[in-house]
Amino acid sequence: MSSPRLSQPDAVAIPSRFDLRGTTALITGAGSATGIGFASAVALGEMGARVIVTGTTARIHDRVAELEASGIDATGLVLRLDTEAGSEALARGLENLAAQPTILVNNAGMVTVDDTEIAQGGIEMSTTEWDRALAINLTTAFHATRAVIPFMRSASWGRVINITSVTGPVMGVRGDLGYAAAKAGMAGLTRALAVDEAVLGITVNAVAPGWIATGSQLPYEAAEGHLVPVGRSGTPSEIASTVAWLASPGASYITGQIIVVDGGNSVGEERITR
Repeated sequence: MSSPRLSQPDAVAIPSRFDLRGTTALITGAGSATGIGFASAVALGEMGARVIVTGTTARIHDRVAELEASGIDATGLVLRLDTEAGSEALARGLENLAAQPTILVNNAGMVTVDDTEIAQGGIEMSTTEWDRALAINLTTAFHATRAVIPFMRSASWGRVINITSVTGPVMGVRGDLGYAAAKAGMAGLTRALAVDEAVLGITVNAVAPGWIATGSQLPYEAAEGHLVPVGRSGTPSEIASTVAWLASPGASYITGQIIVVDGGNSVGEERITR
């Protein structure tokens, strides 16, 4: 007796599993030349996507010039996404550009160049500091996603990639309660949205970086990077490679996942060299 034949999903006309030509990607928090947001814009642009990058200052236009110089179709928007006004500004900006992104990288968060310091603190932190940490690191993703999800639903295809952290969803650090809570919230947002949107052809995943050698990495963070199993901090381009894979047509059956990219730091128990 022959074995029963398993039904196969209908074939989708996609030129390549890593081809993003004809798509538009929105990457938030891409103002830093050495940051994860800009590296993600480069990676997605190299795969053929039109990229729209946001930042809180005019330096985002420098990033656009760099992207265009490498042959990437790029546009920049100056806005903050931690407020309702910023959310509305994003919607107006996309409308003015006649842009309907179906790829979103929620990278905005942590700190902006016009802030004097990163809000940190333990349980004694003020409610104002707590609210600020949640707004910058979690509400930004909510606002950006709310603005673009209608385009994805209309296209019956979309990719949302949230940049969270190992801090919060996986591990904890001392004296950074608000950031850890916000990034753990990002993991919850990822899973809940993935369940809501899966039937509409939209995947929602998160990337959780460990110690990464960006321009904002502090000396003690660089020292911590030497203690991970790989023996070094990661690079923004290594995070961007994960983002690019999750954005690709080939990643169509992965959703609701938190991908840890930390050089093995969260699985290696020992820190003392034998």
